[in-house]
Amino acid sequence: MLRLADLRLLLVAVTLFGGAWPVTKAALSDATPLWFAVSRTLLGALVVGLALAGLRRLAWPGLRDWPAILAVGLLQLGGFFALTHLAVALVPAGRTAVLANVTIYWLVPMSVLLLGEKVSPRRWLAAGLGLAGVAVLAGPWAVDWSHPGVLGGHAMLVLAAFLWSCAIIATRRFPPTRTMLETLPYCFLLGGVVLVPLALLLEPQGGIGPGAYWHAGLIGGVVAPLGTWAVIEAGRRLPGSVASVGFLLAPVIGVVVSTIWLGEPLGWDVILAGLLIGASVVVATRG
Repeated sequence: MLRLADLRLLLVAVTLFGGAWPVTKAALSDATPLWFAVSRTLLGALVVGLALAGLRRLAWPGLRDWPAILAVGLLQLGGFFALTHLAVALVPAGRTAVLANVTIYWLVPMSVLLLGEKVSPRRWLAAGLGLAGVAVLAGPWAVDWSHPGVLGGHAMLVLAAFLWSCAIIATRRFPPTRTMLETLPYCFLLGGVVLVPLALLLEPQGGIGPGAYWHAGLIGGVVAPLGTWAVIEAGRRLPGSVASVGFLLAPVIGVVVSTIWLGEPLGWDVILAGLLIGASVVVATRG
């Protein structure tokens, strides 16, 4: 039985993360990808840490909290952010939002094989509708594959979705004793442990210019702490088939925002994909 509170978390997660990619894409006009990802993780750690300290809930994690912290910090925040922020410099923001959030082709089979989750026929149908929507939205006909870096950018996004799926499986298999909100500062700091060396190595002359300060503040101060908490909790509480289908709403939001704000084209494929993904979410939540 799906709880309304869990579905609300899912809605918060997809709204924030769907809208984040166009903001990130715009920020790269005055920032380099990895240093922007670093600001996202470290500012997120600072905001959540200060909030927990103010609530007197900031404490060192216990031994049973660390499997989830390591999975989220190293895979979802470190690996996922590194790959997606590098890819968004090569791939349109709308397509980045699509492929980065498509955990469905990893999370559903992993939930069945590793967690023994039972998936009803209706939810398999929902997964199929969602994948059809993704196929339409990210169709190869819409990309100039001869452009340098395009193939690599797409591969990064598929791998990023895999790392995110692994983190979700880990938090469900080894749930922490503390709430995920209380573990987030340590998750973000671990993400920084991955991202800072990469930024120093790959972008030694990079950084964030004044034109991207407000983007970094919005993404690091709001989307990173609130959105990441909502994403982790939704992925942990909801069945894998429902969470993975629900996350497909983020690409739809990302494409809509990219179209309105960045002027990325809105064609028949976007409209049809939105209808298919919307239908998949309805079927999944009723299945």
